[in-house]
Amino acid sequence: MFLRTVCLFVVACGVAAPAARADDWFPHPANARWTYFWSDGDYNPQGTIENVNVTSPDAECGGWQLEWSGTIEVPHGSSGSSSGIGPATAQPDDGEMCFEDQDYGLVNTDWSGDAPPVNEPPLCASSGSVCPNSLGSVLYDVIWGSRNPTISEPMLQGTSWTATGGGAGNVTSQNQYLGLRKVTVPAFPEGIVTAAVRSEIVLAGTPGDDYGSGTRTTYWGYGVGPVKVAFDHVDGSVTIAELIATNQVAKQPRPDADYFPMTVGLEGTYKWSNTKYLKQPEVEQLDVAASASRSARITARSISGPMRVAGDYVFSLRLDGLRNTYGSTEAATLVKFPKLGHGRHFFTPVDLMTYGFNPVLPAYPVPGTTWHSGNPRDTQVYGVKGTTTVIGVRTVRVPAGKFSALEVRSTLTQKGFRFGSGTRTMWFAPNRGLVKLVFDHRDGSVSTVQLIKK
Repeated sequence: MFLRTVCLFVVACGVAAPAARADDWFPHPANARWTYFWSDGDYNPQGTIENVNVTSPDAECGGWQLEWSGTIEVPHGSSGSSSGIGPATAQPDDGEMCFEDQDYGLVNTDWSGDAPPVNEPPLCASSGSVCPNSLGSVLYDVIWGSRNPTISEPMLQGTSWTATGGGAGNVTSQNQYLGLRKVTVPAFPEGIVTAAVRSEIVLAGTPGDDYGSGTRTTYWGYGVGPVKVAFDHVDGSVTIAELIATNQVAKQPRPDADYFPMTVGLEGTYKWSNTKYLKQPEVEQLDVAASASRSARITARSISGPMRVAGDYVFSLRLDGLRNTYGSTEAATLVKFPKLGHGRHFFTPVDLMTYGFNPVLPAYPVPGTTWHSGNPRDTQVYGVKGTTTVIGVRTVRVPAGKFSALEVRSTLTQKGFRFGSGTRTMWFAPNRGLVKLVFDHRDGSVSTVQLIKK
């Protein structure tokens, strides 16, 4: 018997794109205020206090807007050397900047401000026109080389992304989330737990290449925003910015474990069976074949057992959770499973894992988190009603080893189809993904999936 099922979720079976949403790595209520002190050993040695506040939580630029003000004391005769400290010229450090909260992170959309310190190396290729590039403020340092996105979310272990910046998009960056780090700054003398992001930044084609390139580490406080920036420039100068006061209150960051890694080359071998219909286990291999922009393509293929299966799936991870956006499976089998509604089939562990409704997992899985079916597209695809709950972290033993895994339980009802109804429990291990699945079908059979080789 030869069966084939194809579902193109993006076009025919998908979930409507979520609206842009805010997140607390950079909160922006109407009254939000921050005060920073920043300095550069070569180009702003005396340092500058900047006052930053939200001017519009819903700006014309499409997102929300900040403005800042300060004064830079530029040493006379300085040409990039701190030895030029002496009588100084006061130069205004004022500007405004616009951001958007997207479902994949924070995006900088626009900025304007005063010229950078007159002694700062030029960051544009031509001096014949106004140069929009500057490293003459805290926020300019934050977005330098990483405007889209400035923060990639959800912020989970292993998160990395590429971005560009500058007025002409000629500043590039490779960004890596380093994990949660406690730092001490004047605004939080007892310390604050932050998300540390390291950026390797490259500027090419301008006289200021060596100043515009380097390694920047930004520390983001949950519920606060950026609390510290350290930029080690290639030319040897160092820019440091620290938060000295704010009316924002720090919050406990959400768990950053990655329970569904999208790393190319990650593979696992699974054994799955059903007590009534698949007593001879089916063994299949899953591989992350491609990954980009927080989306991944996962392939499935038979290793042994009564089926010959080939599957292709696409997942995306955004702030609204992990979603299956495409699925195509093809199987030659003599196994006679009960019929499911809406043309569904169980041929691979991925079919069992994604069955019902999206998301498969929330972006930040916290015990007690619950979500329900009801999206019209999911109803059209699966015809399933139900509820999913994050239970908590449990120790799970499978042939591949012992894991401390996140337990997620769903109650699923596909009207008129007992095999498509029941209770499904799944266990996901950090940096590994699915390690076990048990589906207690309402017809009395039980499907079990286990990771047997990683």
